[in-house]
Amino acid sequence: MRFTTIRLCGGKALMAVPAEELDLDLARVADALEKGGVAVKKRDEMMVVAEWGGAEATIYSQGKIMFFPMKDKAACVRNALEILETVK
Repeated sequence: MRFTTIRLCGGKALMAVPAEELDLDLARVADALEKGGVAVKKRDEMMVVAEWGGAEATIYSQGKIMFFPMKDKAACVRNALEILETVK
């Protein structure tokens, strides 16, 4: 899967944006993360916020995933792929 990365929050956060828009069921995403032992901090119809790899990951239904704090673009893409593999 290909991603574009976007720097946010004055360079303290990165967002991985998949080249192809996804349609994630966020309730299923939250359940899959929790089943895998991931701490989910917030879940609603707009986003799922979870702890992932020492960062806060905000997952959106379109497949966009924002990591805070994070500065490494390669780590951003790697973590996004890991999350998407976990929730499939």
